[in-house]
Amino acid sequence: VAMEEQSFSRPCQEGEVESPNEAALLALMEKTGYSMVQENGQRKFGGPPPGWEGPPPPRGCEVFVGKIPRDMYEDELVPVFERAGHIYEFRLMMEFSGENRGYAFVMYTTREAAQRAIHLLDNYEIRPGKFIGVCVSLDNCRLFIGSIPKDKKKEEIQQEMMKVTDGVVDVIVYPSATDKSKNRGFAFVEYESHKAAAMARRKLIPGTFQLWGHTIQVDWAEPEKDVDDETMQRVRVLYVRNLMLDTTEETLRSEFSLLKPGSVERVKKLTDYAFIHFHNREDALAAQQSMNGKLIDGSPIEVTLAKPASKDGGRRFATRASHNSVAVGALYGDSSFLLPSKEESGISWGTGIVSNGLCARPLSLPPRLDNPYAVDLERCVYPFLPGSSLVPAGLQSLKPSQLSSAVSLLEFYCYKNGWSLPDYYLYSTAGHEGKTLLIYKVVINSIRSSYMPDKVCTILEDAKELAAQNALWNL
Repeated sequence: VAMEEQSFSRPCQEGEVESPNEAALLALMEKTGYSMVQENGQRKFGGPPPGWEGPPPPRGCEVFVGKIPRDMYEDELVPVFERAGHIYEFRLMMEFSGENRGYAFVMYTTREAAQRAIHLLDNYEIRPGKFIGVCVSLDNCRLFIGSIPKDKKKEEIQQEMMKVTDGVVDVIVYPSATDKSKNRGFAFVEYESHKAAAMARRKLIPGTFQLWGHTIQVDWAEPEKDVDDETMQRVRVLYVRNLMLDTTEETLRSEFSLLKPGSVERVKKLTDYAFIHFHNREDALAAQQSMNGKLIDGSPIEVTLAKPASKDGGRRFATRASHNSVAVGALYGDSSFLLPSKEESGISWGTGIVSNGLCARPLSLPPRLDNPYAVDLERCVYPFLPGSSLVPAGLQSLKPSQLSSAVSLLEFYCYKNGWSLPDYYLYSTAGHEGKTLLIYKVVINSIRSSYMPDKVCTILEDAKELAAQNALWNL
């Protein structure tokens, strides 16, 4: 593939798309000393900046910027983002027409500057009525590979992936919760770089690629959440995975208390993983070293320090740790196990009852999985009178009290926050007695987040509703 490259240190050549504000860009380059090159659909400002010596900044120094007006360019954007700190590189995604594609990546020289940019500029009004979104950007080197035969071992999967893609450095496979001799039908493939992972995804993504006669499913794995060292130094919670389904919280409390009786504060087990809370960090570290790899109910367990679920720029980007989730990090937080209150959710839950002098009657509809987000709603129908005027309505004109399903509420929540609408990806697995079980993964691209519940359903609509509930729970 020929690489499109355009340098703005010279006039545009014939056949190149001239930037509508080339003079302003040249003035910016002259003022800052940064270079600017356009290649492969993106325009790079800097990378490295003038006088930079040594390797590029470490992981965690880059932010993603969304909802940029299509006619806004570096001459306007760079001064705004320089407020947060020294920019190493600014990459604006470009259309061939010369407009930008609505998003960019800004790499700072320090993590502190990146966090400052999120704090200062997320939901910043870049133009009257135009608000940008800013969140952390991580170079993802890991792919999720689904629909793998469950009898395949790690070595077989890695060997096969190395045959069909380049740059494979590791494969992560988790054993089934019910039969430890089998995998769960999916694996994570780690590549040497983001570019290698992206090339592999491009090759495998059409949906027709087969391994061992099975059409595999390919997606980005959710990046493991980076937690700063200062926060991790205070963690006193252990994340335990690869548990048997029938292992109880009482068994875990007993096993993790053997080293020092009374050291465990509480235990929370969810399917085949658990969080063990200790009274102090020293006991947690000692238990981690003692218990990692130990057999509990016949299964060798993995024990690591749990990563606190946190918020960046007021948003949560991490999912609950889940045995079905593509998230590999072990994240915890009390709010991970509780439904948000009416006040915390940012949505006002009313009764939805209106009175216009007409007689209403209750609408008898089946409940949706005991939806916790549809509380206090009275579902009614009114007579539609001939001659009534009809006005087109959209989601933005409705109130949360008029939405009874989690699917609709999730769309409302995304609209309210200026995010892209959720995408739903359907997966299936074989259940008891050969029954087909369904599960959806919810992806919100604008905040680079994905969510998958820890339960499967037999009914398509229930699976979608459950996935939306889970996403709301995490958001």
